[in-house]
Amino acid sequence: MASDKVIGIDLGTTNSCVAIVEDGTPSVIPNRGGYKTTPSMVAIAENGKRLVGHIAKRQAITNAENTVYAAKRLIGRKWGSAAVRSSLEIMPYRIVEGPHDDVRIMLRDQVFSVPEVSAYILQEMKLISDEYLGEEVQKAVVTVPAYFNDGQRQATKDAGRIAGLDVIRIINEPTAAALAYGFGRNIERKVAVYDLGGGTFDISILEIGNGVFEVISTAGDTFLGGEDFDRRVIDWLVFGFEKQHHIDLRKDKMALQRLKDVAEKAKCELSSVKETEINLPFIISTGRNEALHLQTMLTRDKLEELTSDLIDRTIEICARTLEESEIQKSQIEDVILVGGMTRMPRVQHAVAEFFGLEPCKGVHPDEVVALGAAIQGAALTDEKSDILLLDVTPHSLGIMIVGGYFHKLIEQNTTVPTSEQHVFTTV
Repeated sequence: MASDKVIGIDLGTTNSCVAIVEDGTPSVIPNRGGYKTTPSMVAIAENGKRLVGHIAKRQAITNAENTVYAAKRLIGRKWGSAAVRSSLEIMPYRIVEGPHDDVRIMLRDQVFSVPEVSAYILQEMKLISDEYLGEEVQKAVVTVPAYFNDGQRQATKDAGRIAGLDVIRIINEPTAAALAYGFGRNIERKVAVYDLGGGTFDISILEIGNGVFEVISTAGDTFLGGEDFDRRVIDWLVFGFEKQHHIDLRKDKMALQRLKDVAEKAKCELSSVKETEINLPFIISTGRNEALHLQTMLTRDKLEELTSDLIDRTIEICARTLEESEIQKSQIEDVILVGGMTRMPRVQHAVAEFFGLEPCKGVHPDEVVALGAAIQGAALTDEKSDILLLDVTPHSLGIMIVGGYFHKLIEQNTTVPTSEQHVFTTV
């Protein structure tokens, strides 16, 4: 029997998370292994079996060409876009052109659309929920980066439909985080949500009070996140190895996947230690029954040097957002950090330095978005709920007119829903 409960899903670039509100309390639903997050990875094994989550991640090194990660960075994008071109250079799996300038992913001679790949992850979230609740869940609130455009949002809804879910609402990740932060607390304040995840960055300014969560402004970059930090480490390792051995490790799919794994691991470790060893024995064969090894030390200082411009870009977006919304930094009373990359000490320091106050430590950066989505789902189905969410359009909306000019109809950061009328004639 289908349940009338609504789950909240954070469909992340690196990891995904699902939550539910029961008896007025939001909680994250653990997967079969007891983990509260599941890798956003999909693979096709040699026997044709589809693998999702942790089991897909465990076999990624030996099956690199048929294991997809970071599909969220491709969803809703066109083949000719700069983001797709950049992904072609570094992804070990095959990205191919589909009809209508769309993007497709090829795994073992099977071609999948990006929403299909994302649907497998959403399907896994649904299965986790079904098993935990003991009943089939059909309704969900799914989160997306605040700066996603309409095409990316629609593609995410398509993924939900393919997964067998009725996506009753798509909400922005920073807004969901603010919902979780303010839920059950009688507070009135302006907050900034700094969301640096695996693939995207968002900054949102909200006014919270009396159960009303009003977004004042939002901005971001849908191709700036932990994947870019990993790539800087990978490039550093590749350059050092090539300088010593005159071999480009990026040309070997298995070596590239091993580099990806070790770069991510080292990056995470350097959030708690000052230096870490990177050791990849037998990284590549020389063709003479011999293999070369990669062994080096990476320090936190070096990581910060490699990625400082990425962090600076996030702060520049924050500054621009405050300026456009005519809000002073001194008016911000709390800063909420969301996304795994906010564990990096240099990121925390940069945010604290910019806003002039220490970020709030009361939310879990990996779980808060799913919790907020679940809270919104419960509010949508509870007529007695006093939660009101007022979001904004992240992009200006308009129409192309003669001469190739863009005529704005609705300005960026306009509260939605909204409408605008204008009469146009054909020429």
